[in-house]
Amino acid sequence: MKKITIAIDGHSSCGKSTMAKALAKKLGYIYVDTGAMYRAVTLYCMRNDLFDADGNVNTEALQAAMPDVKVSFKFNEETGRPDTYLNGERVEDIIRSIEVSNNVSKVAAIPFVREAMVDQQREMGKEKGIVMDGRDIGTTVFPDAELKIFVTASAEVRAQRRYDELQAKGMPADYDDILKNVQERDYIDSHREVSPLRQADDALLLDNSHMTIEEQDEWLMKAYEQRINS
Repeated sequence: MKKITIAIDGHSSCGKSTMAKALAKKLGYIYVDTGAMYRAVTLYCMRNDLFDADGNVNTEALQAAMPDVKVSFKFNEETGRPDTYLNGERVEDIIRSIEVSNNVSKVAAIPFVREAMVDQQREMGKEKGIVMDGRDIGTTVFPDAELKIFVTASAEVRAQRRYDELQAKGMPADYDDILKNVQERDYIDSHREVSPLRQADDALLLDNSHMTIEEQDEWLMKAYEQRINS
């Protein structure tokens, strides 16, 4: 059976990564979490004091450091999913913290950061048979992807999911802070100058506010089968 490129875009905390990982595993495809790539760059900035007191990024210093910022993925046999690595260090858990979440949209909006990450993403997807999720996969990274899906859910539902996820990991979480973060990220992602978040004209819309994981997975498989057989 021919392999295709599947691009999954959408708002923060709407479960894109979870659904993309599950779909890739079912299809035997490679999965790439592009959001994790920007989170890893954000963590690099935090660790190297590249944010000032007002939360602004020292872009000159970051641009000089970008050749030394290497993001990669390694398959985790325990979880059956790939983990994110920053310069060889596993950072899968720490990049999901609220501190990183509060800063990632600022870093992801920087043109030279996006250019560097998009180059890496396109290299990963050359052979097709890939599921990639993010904010601009169907519009910028792979505009010719055979299957594009745009995922959304209400801000309140997404904040609750994020809260539950952090609680389950034993990490500190405050629902009101998370809701504010979700709303702020929606605005920044949709209004940034480079590759703003938007639904591609040929993308299928999936609102999973009130769907179970099983219903969502069934919807995704039907979308894939329709596209592969068309």
